[in-house]
Amino acid sequence: MSALSKVHSVAITGVDGAVVEIEGCIGPGLPAVHLVGLPDTVLKESRDRIRAAVVNIGIRFPDTRVTVALSPATLPKVGSVYDLPLAVAILLAAERVPIGRLDGAVLLGELALDGRVRPVRGVLPAVLAAKESGFSRAVVPLSNLDEAGLVDGIEVLGAAHLADVVAWLEGEGVLAEPGPLVVDDVDPTVADLADVVAQPEAKFALEVAAAGAHHIMMTGPPGIGKTMLASRLPGILPPLGRREALEVSAIHSIAGDLPADRPLITVPPFVAPHQTSTVSALVGGGSGLARPGAVSLAHRGVLFLDECAEMGPKSLEALRTPLEEGQIRLARRDGVVKYPSRFLLVMAANPCPCAPARDNDCTCTATVRRRYLGRLSGPLLDRVDLWVRMEPPTTGALHAEDTAEEPSAVVRERVRTAREAAASRWAGEGWLTNSEVPGVVLRRRFRLPAKALRPLETYLRQGKVTARGADRSLRLAWTLADLQGLDRPGESEVGLALQFREKGWT
Repeated sequence: MSALSKVHSVAITGVDGAVVEIEGCIGPGLPAVHLVGLPDTVLKESRDRIRAAVVNIGIRFPDTRVTVALSPATLPKVGSVYDLPLAVAILLAAERVPIGRLDGAVLLGELALDGRVRPVRGVLPAVLAAKESGFSRAVVPLSNLDEAGLVDGIEVLGAAHLADVVAWLEGEGVLAEPGPLVVDDVDPTVADLADVVAQPEAKFALEVAAAGAHHIMMTGPPGIGKTMLASRLPGILPPLGRREALEVSAIHSIAGDLPADRPLITVPPFVAPHQTSTVSALVGGGSGLARPGAVSLAHRGVLFLDECAEMGPKSLEALRTPLEEGQIRLARRDGVVKYPSRFLLVMAANPCPCAPARDNDCTCTATVRRRYLGRLSGPLLDRVDLWVRMEPPTTGALHAEDTAEEPSAVVRERVRTAREAAASRWAGEGWLTNSEVPGVVLRRRFRLPAKALRPLETYLRQGKVTARGADRSLRLAWTLADLQGLDRPGESEVGLALQFREKGWT
């Protein structure tokens, strides 16, 4: 007569999780372990890892046919996260461990040959999915314990060894519990904005971009400070709220780069892919189920494209959908995954290929200059809200001893106040920043007076702005009003928003 067991784990698809039921069956037949339920290559190899781990903790492995089924059978099972629950399911079916503590629990973890439980990716979204599915307990690798402990409302335990899990199931041992959460509101590695000399217009544009999460394009000769300014943008962004921090941490958990000692990311991420990055590196990809790319790793943070005119046109055009929708959908062999990608885009470029310090020294023809920045398509640039043309500072500005540049903390406080005003205004709709608000809402429910819209109507009549650009100008105007503490933007704010959208290299 066959012996049956049932254990639960979690499969991750994108940032969403689905509970997987693992059934073990020990019956007559030649000694072998059979896995069914769409396992990938890594999961098929778990048979050897599990056998070695069970034997090396002093337990006799069943010397008969073992069948393990992972349900739902139509859901692809990827990775080594199922090693621990598979081992427990086999031990449970072989009556080597009792079932009592497995009630309402999910198990996650990879096994080494000696029985050690190794860390895996995606523990945070997996535990979130388990909680939402009604489970009350999660057993995870000890290295992932603090990450899993970020989820409230579910008991989280950490295991360092398969022997520890067996002892805990038998009631003879205890598993580790999460320690106190360590949170950093400010990243000490982010340099201060006060280090940037002069460039008041660019600094103000950066502040506006931070206040409303607007995309910005900076042009100017090399060495003028474009990269320096962009790298200081995270320092003026307010810390992430609890919901946003969990979103960002979940994405980085799936990518496998979540810090073990700081599992909750509260500082907006800064991602700067190289200009030779492929489409898959930017938006995500890979075989089987697609993994997150740079646009998703920069979610709720900054995506910086330096020398963007040198990037491939396919890579740049792939940004258009996530810029507009705030998410990216990727179809691969094993299914379609969806990753959030609501980031603040910062692009930087030289005005021409030769890029001299002074425009008078440029050796490029007018055709070459137009063709260089012409690699950036109109539809992509139409999604950029602020265009800034940076000029070299004067010698006096560089050597002035009494120059007092504003530090990041002061600017960050103004940005925080403006964001709080926007979040309060859009609280009923679930939006956090002005850049997320659909244009139809601004044009109908929050329509500005005719006088305030006069500059926008002029630009539309002259063909200087598209319909999409008009909506983006309205969003930018609301951000300018929030920075000034106004209830709504007026004619001057709308006019300034339109001026910011005028290309800085023309």
